Amino acid sequence: MKFRTWPAWIHRVVAVWAVAYAAVHAFWLLTGTAVPFAFRFTMPAWAQVALALAALAALTRLIPVVTPVFVVATFGAPIEFVALLGGDGSGAVSLILLLMNIAGAGLLVAATVVRRRRGRCPRCGEGHPPPWDAPFLHPPATPASPRTRVVVYVAMCGILPWAVTKTIWTLGGDALGMTAARWHELNAGGSGTTRGLAAVGIDFTVLAALLACFLILGLTHRWGMVFPLLRRRVPRLLPLIPAWLAGFTLFLYGTALVVGGLVTTGWFWMVEFGGLAFGGLGAGLLVGARSYARRTRPVCAVQGR
Repeated sequence: MKFRTWPAWIHRVVAVWAVAYAAVHAFWLLTGTAVPFAFRFTMPAWAQVALALAALAALTRLIPVVTPVFVVATFGAPIEFVALLGGDGSGAVSLILLLMNIAGAGLLVAATVVRRRRGRCPRCGEGHPPPWDAPFLHPPATPASPRTRVVVYVAMCGILPWAVTKTIWTLGGDALGMTAARWHELNAGGSGTTRGLAAVGIDFTVLAALLACFLILGLTHRWGMVFPLLRRRVPRLLPLIPAWLAGFTLFLYGTALVVGGLVTTGWFWMVEFGGLAFGGLGAGLLVGARSYARRTRPVCAVQGR
């Protein structure tokens, strides 16, 4: 089974995933296992049953209907992964659920694309005749348009107030009416990793935000399409998958913080700074990913090309 022929076997893989997904949820329900989700809330039994049924519905013609369910179910994935790296994750069950949701969302999107491209090549989307398993022709490495780069640069600037404030607290200074001692007291329950970085003046979440900025820059510059030292093409989905996942979650989370900050009775500036930071990073990732997907879109190497 060659990866190049994935449109021919994607539905079989979806079927395996759907049965396995429903079976795992059934096992958790029968054993009374608590399933954390969405910032460590516990998933109720009815939600587990609904997700299991939605997965089994993917075995029918309802694939386009249930696909958005599992795309939305990936919400919070980047935040959970960052927490896991910092030693503050929700545990193995939460990680398994996230990985299953991410895998399901990817498989269902691919299967939906195949269905919608009937009569055209399911891989490149062009209207050329079969065979549809020819090698790809990849476009040359190019940067994003100047307008796109300006948009993502402005979006990335949203992290500055938030990152500067958190860095001041981490270094022992006072800001926004809060002392460093109070800030460290509120974050005393962090893992050894986060406390160790804070001891040398580095906030772990600020470090994660800088990594997101690096990803945005890679999405919009030529070096993000070709490994600088190896001179080999970067696999297209390598930056796109984390950009889509993180961009979706961060943009929604940031927007919620900005709106919530307008009605909160305390912590107004820090909530707003957080909203600008996360919303800006999310917007930058989504805009960058859209540009990268367009610039790296391959076509099949068929006769006449």
